Amino acid sequence: MPAPVAAHSWGSLIYVIIPIFSGTVWLAMLLAMLLWWTVEENSRYLPPMRKNQHIAYISDIGAHNLQPLFIAMGTVSVVSFDIVFIAERWLRHRGKLAPNTSWVQKGLSICATIAAIVGAIGLIILTCLNDLYHHQAHDACLVIFIAGYIISAIFICSEYQRLGIHHRQHRVLRISFWIKLAFIFVELGLAIAFGALGDKEHYNGAAVCEWVIALIYAFYVWSFAIDFIPAVRTRHYASKETELEMATAMENESRERGFSGTAQEQYAYNGRVGQAVPQPARNF
Repeated sequence: MPAPVAAHSWGSLIYVIIPIFSGTVWLAMLLAMLLWWTVEENSRYLPPMRKNQHIAYISDIGAHNLQPLFIAMGTVSVVSFDIVFIAERWLRHRGKLAPNTSWVQKGLSICATIAAIVGAIGLIILTCLNDLYHHQAHDACLVIFIAGYIISAIFICSEYQRLGIHHRQHRVLRISFWIKLAFIFVELGLAIAFGALGDKEHYNGAAVCEWVIALIYAFYVWSFAIDFIPAVRTRHYASKETELEMATAMENESRERGFSGTAQEQYAYNGRVGQAVPQPARNF
């Protein structure tokens, strides 16, 4: 097979721009709300803040003059982010990104997309349901928003773990996997702290956790720009299906030899059939 020749597909640069745009809109919204409260309003008490609360929640600020901005920019950010998931699924189907080698991987990708859409719907509804007048519904939608994107990240990590086993030459999969795994642990820990502090009426600490969660979310969105870099720097082979065929053949071979699970697949892929699979297994 002829050596691959690197080339650039500048039309695919739009896929890199989408997550950058989404994360930037989200960050701009947060900064606008924070600056309005601290500078324009001089960090004053805003209903529905509690009596012993001195740091406003994002929703406390979004319940007043900036609610139209909260709705508009929040909606633009999450909808454009959902497009990222759809675009990634399309590019893997077309072979411009490392293609899926099994229906399990495709199923994980679809589940990640659905969870992200559910999370986006939660965010859109919570911005529309003012926390001042719809407190319980607003809080329920906040849970849906946070849970939706954490669950989506779990599915994405699972897909990337399996992709990395069969496309070891794509280092971007390994990098992206660890970034998203870190997001899961950090955001989950902060979400638990947010809920616990609020339940114990430590509202200032809970507000800090909420702002940090929102800021980290912007970096999570930006991390998807890394995933699309291979679509910009494409490679031309004698057959564009060659890479998928090789990865699929290796996976089928591991299945025929009686291996199951990602750890055993990885060892079968490496040709270590006669060796025992160590426990615990490493992802990559």
